[in-house]
Amino acid sequence: MQGIKNIIFDLGGVILNIDYRLTQKAFEDIGITQENSFYSKKEQDDLFDKLETGKIGQEEFVVAIQQKLPQQTDSKKILDAWNAIILDFPLRRLQILQQLQLHYNTFLLSNTNEIHEQTFNKLLQTTCGFPTMAVFFDRIYLSHRVGLRKPDPAIFQLILDENNLKPEETLFIDDSLQHIETAAKLGLQTIHMKDGMTMDGDIFKAKV
Repeated sequence: MQGIKNIIFDLGGVILNIDYRLTQKAFEDIGITQENSFYSKKEQDDLFDKLETGKIGQEEFVVAIQQKLPQQTDSKKILDAWNAIILDFPLRRLQILQQLQLHYNTFLLSNTNEIHEQTFNKLLQTTCGFPTMAVFFDRIYLSHRVGLRKPDPAIFQLILDENNLKPEETLFIDDSLQHIETAAKLGLQTIHMKDGMTMDGDIFKAKV
């Protein structure tokens, strides 16, 4: 961490536990075929890009999914399938974020959407009593709110410019290699959270 003054965190897979396979399985259960290419960590249908950049909202998303199904499916089943990816907020990670705020400028950068934001905010409220992630960061950047998503360099540049951050003094932590590669090209320091790594177990470990 020598020379680092700013830390940009991804949300899902870094702070929030998620499992893409659960949504893939849930989509399969309601009739979506080719679920791996339809939605996965590395590849997804253009529909999800539109949702994550705010070009469509919940109602349009549900209708679009219904059109891909062999029979009419109610909106709750579709939303439940979409939200199946979201698991839990480990309290230790939230405590680490609070501790890091004392020493660094901290930011959240997440490819997300209005449906998942509502869901993880409710989960956060239940977990620790806070209604949004904003309490843990100086600023948060959610793709559907800013109209940009990773790995577009523009969303990284937006954070750097709006907060007067120097890339070489800024650490970016993410579990997707394509996002890490873009950040590195812009001069940011990076940590790629590979499968099996955790923020609390591998990066910010408690001193013994």
